[in-house]
Amino acid sequence: MREYVPIWHNLNMEYRFLFSYVLVLIAIYYTYKEGLGIHKRIALNTVRAFVQLLLLGYVLHYVFRIKQTSGLLLILLFMCAFASWTAQRRVSLMPKGVLVAFTSITISSALVLCSMLFVKVVTLKANELIPLGGMIIGNSLNIYTLVVDRLKGEVKNTIDLIESRIALGATLEEALKPSAKASIRAAFIPILNSLQTVGIIHIPGIATGMLIAGVSPLKAVSYQMAIMYMLVAVALFTGYFTVLTSLNRLLSSVRIG
Repeated sequence: MREYVPIWHNLNMEYRFLFSYVLVLIAIYYTYKEGLGIHKRIALNTVRAFVQLLLLGYVLHYVFRIKQTSGLLLILLFMCAFASWTAQRRVSLMPKGVLVAFTSITISSALVLCSMLFVKVVTLKANELIPLGGMIIGNSLNIYTLVVDRLKGEVKNTIDLIESRIALGATLEEALKPSAKASIRAAFIPILNSLQTVGIIHIPGIATGMLIAGVSPLKAVSYQMAIMYMLVAVALFTGYFTVLTSLNRLLSSVRIG
């Protein structure tokens, strides 16, 4: 008797993943039935993510063929510019908020990426530099938005106290120092939570991908550790440069907001 083989077993991986959309349909149905009002957003965003990732796959197919270092650097700069624009949309910082975001994200990302290149965790190959650079820039963007959002909240809630300190002779940096500390501390919370649970509650994405690809567990874990420590450095540098470059704009942003 011929063994039954499900139809999806005969499909390529590129098409087989479409069956996972059933899980999304369940979420859409539930949120619609319960009247949560987010079913349209779930449907739209999942389709949007599909299109974006599909385009990413095609773009990376050509990007990975780039051999010139200058071309790779231009791509990374574009990613920093887009991250800065996104950051300004998330947490508006006036005036010249995009410039502040670009400075903080670019310098922080460059420092971390250069250190990874120096110790040869990554090389100047497109298939290594672009994905890792994107991970660094993306995390820098998240830290930037966390720090600025918390800073604006801290300044707004303690504006009278800050102005009193300035009136008593404190510099702007001294008056905002407690708020800056609280903001950087808050930005570290996701990173610290991840470090506490990694390897116990979840296996991070990089290690998971390498394990699926057949890489030895020790090599996958070693690479993942370098990535995790890299994220700590990204959080530190982004938090520091964000505070350093945004202090003079915070009070005006809070008053305008």
